[in-house]
This record gives sequence, C-alpha cells and structure tokens, in this order.
Amino acid sequence: MTSTPTASLLDDDKKFIWHPYSSTCSDIPVFAVKSASGTHIYLENGQQLIDGMASWWCAIHGYNVAELNSAITHQLKDMAHVMFGGLTHAPAVELCKKLVALTPDKLDTVFLADSGSVSVEIAMKMAIQYWHAEQQPRKQKFISLKNGYHGDTLGAMSVCDPVTGMHSLFNNILAENHFIKSPARPFGTPCQDKDLNELQSILEQHSHTIAALILEPVVQGAGGMKFYSADYLLQAKALCEQYDVLLIADEIATGFGRTGKMFACEHAGISPDIMCLGKSLTGGYMTLAATLCSKDISDTISHHDPHVFMHGPTFMGNPLACSVALASIQLLESSDWQQNIQRIEQQLAAGLQQCRQLEDVTDVRTLGAIGVVELKQAVNMASIQQAFVNAGVWIRPFGKLIYLMPAYIIPNTEITILTNVIFDVLNDGNHR
Repeated sequence: MTSTPTASLLDDDKKFIWHPYSSTCSDIPVFAVKSASGTHIYLENGQQLIDGMASWWCAIHGYNVAELNSAITHQLKDMAHVMFGGLTHAPAVELCKKLVALTPDKLDTVFLADSGSVSVEIAMKMAIQYWHAEQQPRKQKFISLKNGYHGDTLGAMSVCDPVTGMHSLFNNILAENHFIKSPARPFGTPCQDKDLNELQSILEQHSHTIAALILEPVVQGAGGMKFYSADYLLQAKALCEQYDVLLIADEIATGFGRTGKMFACEHAGISPDIMCLGKSLTGGYMTLAATLCSKDISDTISHHDPHVFMHGPTFMGNPLACSVALASIQLLESSDWQQNIQRIEQQLAAGLQQCRQLEDVTDVRTLGAIGVVELKQAVNMASIQQAFVNAGVWIRPFGKLIYLMPAYIIPNTEITILTNVIFDVLNDGNHR
C-alpha cells in the first residue's frame, strides 16, 4: 500500500527527528501540522485544533498575524541578517529603545540573544563579570528558588530546581548553587518575616560569594506553575540590596502581559538589576531574547578589565527577529490587552472550577492568562495527548500539571471548549 503524504511525513519524522523532552523509542504520538491561523492549528489529516498553549506561551497574538507577517516581509526586502559586531541597524536600535522604555526603571542597557536559556546564561555571566569588575571575584554563586526553571543550557540548568530539574543527570559538571524553598504564600497575600528567613540566612552567611538571586517573578513556570506572593518579591529585592547581591528577574514566561501586568515585577513595584526576556518577545514568530541591565552594571563591566562583556552570539540582533518583535510590542500596546487578560482569567477560573470535584485533582489555580489543574499523579502522556487531539484541542501537559496559556485573542467560546475538554478527559480517566 502506498503511504499517504501524512503517513510518510510522520514515518520520516520518527526515523530522523528527536523531539524536545522525548525519547526516540517513545509511544507518545506526534501530529503533523499543515498550517496555523488565529487560535487554530490545522493538521495534515484535515483536523482542526483549538490551541490552548500559544506554542509554549509565546504566540500571544495567535498565528498568521497580518501585522507580524508584514513586518518580516518588509524587512526581508532590505536584509535578512547582518553580523552585529561593529554594525547596527534600525530594527535592533528601535527595538532596544522600546524595551528600555517599556521595562521597569533603571534597565537601560539591552543585550540581544537567541533564546530564553541563552538570555539567562548572559544574565549570570553579567552578574559574575560585574562583581569581578567591582574587585569582588569570589561572588560567583547564585541563589535560586526550588520549583524554579530557567532553561536547558548548563549555566541555566544550574539554577533550576535540583529535584524537578536535570541535576541528577548532570550534577558532576553543574556549578553548585544555593536553593531555597519556593514562596509558600499564594499570590494576593502578604508575606510574614518567617517567609524570608531562609533567604536572609543564606545572605547573612554567604553574601560575599553570591553574585545574584535569580527567580521567576510571581509565577514559577515549567518548574511547577506556582503563583506566589508579590510581597515576597518586594521583600526579596530589599534583602538583595541590604546584602549587596544583584537580583535577576527571569521574565521569559511572564513578560508582555501574561500575568495581567506588562511584566510580573510590576505586581511588586520593583525594578530588578537584570531582566531576561524571551518567548513572546516576537509574538511567537522567531527565536529572540534579550537581557536588560542597569547602566551601572554595563558601565562597570565596560570600564574594567577586559573592558568588554564576554559574549557574542552569531545571530545577535537578527533584523527579521527585531522587526517582528517591535511589531509585536506595538500590536500589544495598541490592543486592550489588560481587559483581554482579565477576561481570559475570569473565563479560565469559571471553566476550570468544575475540575475541583474530581478525585485525582489536588488544586486548580488561575492568574492572568494562565490556568492550571494540578493532579495527584503524573499523567500518561500517550493517552492524554491523543484524547485531547481527538476532542479537537491542543493541550500539552507535563508531569502532574495540565495547564492553559492561550493567545490573548482567544474568544470565550473557545476557552469554554478547552476547559470542558480538560474536565471530560480527566473525568473519563484518559490521563492515567
């Protein structure tokens, strides 16, 4: 029998491709995509799926967006790429100028990168090189929150949760850092002094060797989808200042409106010393990230040996990526995104509420355009993924978490479908 184009495509995929977080021997299904538009993914077999993931949280405007398409095609007429060493161009200049204006105060210098993980690597290198320039070369360690996730490269992995992360496989080569319990107080509640005791204790004992505290503001993403008190963030910033330690805010997942603020740091009213951006920076079109820092950090590094920052990606400042990123920010700012996020939060909360009655569910929580159902046990990915697709939705759980982070343009009717499908699939036992 002659294979259909879809079957042939999937056969070749299985033969040649290793997908993220997967085994080449896995029975977890892979689905061939023909196109995507708005909030819909169209499979090669003719099936249409409502996307609840925004392509790992980055396609905030949906797919095939006219304004973003135009930004790329217009830029392509001039150049697709040019090296950034010794050269510059309008898309990069305008984007960096916009990022400085948009982000919290004192983040005045932008270093462009290729991906979120790399932006974290850059932030960590900035912190270490800053303290070296400040004649404190011993300050090379980091404090990180348990249940945190900051990327898959080696430096970033060294500040990911040592249990839920990948330390068990690579702990002989990863730098050893300090980990503290993730904040216990939920979002919207104040902290007590005891909530900061562990952080303060480590700072008291080890601040002379600690370069920075790195955390995901308010929302811990891939490490557990936990929402914690903004007051914790406020007090943690104060402790960092007290003990002369930098604060790195990893806003890769939370930036550009996802939590209801343009940046999650705004919930606490703080400005970090270094901020990492990625994911939705380009509206999900191209890989691009940015690491912003204070002028004090960039100037201090530049005025001391070796008088340069020791990092230089080949595709840094790619004009296509910068152009679409600028268009994405302009599109976001011109929309009523705050009202949209509030609407999505209300719909997610109402729709996921029914899951609380299920025996396998331990918690249901929402914040901004994020909805989470936490189970007692990890899901069976092969069965639950197929069940979701059979029901006409694209939802990609991990571990014990089934979550939704849709595009901001998603209508209420589609949110209702997504939340109802989650309930039905769990209620039918297709997650086991």
